[in-house]
Amino acid sequence: MKNHLSTAFFGTKDFNKFFESMQGALNQVSPWGVFTGDNLFAFGRNLSFLDDAAFMDAFNRSAETPVEKAIIWRTYVLCWAARRALRIDGDFAECGCYKGTSARIVCDYVRLGETGRRFFLYDLFEHSADMPHHGMPEHSAGLYGSVASRFADLANVRVIRGRVPDSFAEGAPERIAFLHVDMNNAEAEVAALDHLFDRVAPGAAVVFDDYGWLAYRRQKDALDGFFAARELQVLELPTGQGLLIA
Repeated sequence: MKNHLSTAFFGTKDFNKFFESMQGALNQVSPWGVFTGDNLFAFGRNLSFLDDAAFMDAFNRSAETPVEKAIIWRTYVLCWAARRALRIDGDFAECGCYKGTSARIVCDYVRLGETGRRFFLYDLFEHSADMPHHGMPEHSAGLYGSVASRFADLANVRVIRGRVPDSFAEGAPERIAFLHVDMNNAEAEVAALDHLFDRVAPGAAVVFDDYGWLAYRRQKDALDGFFAARELQVLELPTGQGLLIA
C-alpha cells in the first residue's frame, strides 16, 4: 500500500489555509491509497501506477520539478495510451511538447527506440505577448536546443519547431497510433485536429491535456464541437485530461 503526496496545487487563494484544511481531511481517512497534488485529492485508491516498475523507473529518471512530479497520474495516462498504441499500426505525435518531459517518459516506458515507431514532437518553444495563450516558465530561445538534445539518443524522435499546423510541413506521421495534444490554445488544437485526426488509426487513444480544466473551457467547447460533428465524444478524466478512443 502506497501514497503519492504532493503540495503542488494551482489556483489556491491562501495556500497555508488550504493545506491545513487538506491535512485535517487526511487525518479522517485511511492512511493508505492517498493521492494529493495537481488539484486532485483522492483516498482509498490502488494507485496502480506506483506498482508499475517500468513506469516508475522512466518517471523518476525524467520528472524533476515539483509540478512534473505532481502530474504523475496525468503522465501515467499518457503511458497507458502509448502502450496501447504498440498494438496499433502507426507512429506517435505530440502537439505541444514543451520541455519534452512527458514525451521522454513515454519513450522510455515503451522502449520506443526498439519499436521502429517514430515520435513527432511539435512546439513553438518560445512565447511572445501577442500570442492568445499564456507562456510557460522555460519558454525561451534556447528551449528548442535543449529538447533536441534530450532526444539525441533516439533517432526515431523528431523535434519540430514552429507554429501548428504550419510546422506539419516539416514532417508528420501518415498514420497515428498515439496522439497527445497540449497547446493551451483552442484554435491551435482544432487546427491540429483538422490536419491530423483523419490519420488517427481506429482504436488509437487521443489524450487532451487541458480538456477537463475550467481555466481552459474554451478548448473543451471547441473540441466538443469538432467531435460532435463526427459523432464522437471525449471522456473527461479526474486528472483534468480528456480521452478519446478513435
